Amino acid sequence: QVQLVESGGGLVQAGGSLRLSCAASGRIFSFDVMGWYRQAPGKQRELVAGLSSGGNTNYADSVKGRFTISRDNGKNTVYLQMNSLKPEDTAVYYCYARGRVVGQFAKSDYWGQGTQVTVSS
Repeated sequence: QVQLVESGGGLVQAGGSLRLSCAASGRIFSFDVMGWYRQAPGKQRELVAGLSSGGNTNYADSVKGRFTISRDNGKNTVYLQMNSLKPEDTAVYYCYARGRVVGQFAKSDYWGQGTQVTVSS
């Protein structure tokens, strides 16, 4: 079993900043990818940022230059620093990880429960 627990969401004014954290626990062998998705009301879940174990990053065009993803492999924790927030960034943000647990060969996808980010204009 793997659990992903997000923290750091909240209410912020446009132009402000928030930092999301996601800590993974359980019988983790390794994560190939950790990242963040978001889902706004009435919209599909979309990738915000991803970070591979090798250090490759992937950002949605809408957040490039404003958001930064980072990772502490030793702690199985991923962060999302969000600057210059806009009202359109309002969504539930979900932590995501793909990898293996101890004793299993197949890779699996894991999701956190989500944390609300609300940006007021």
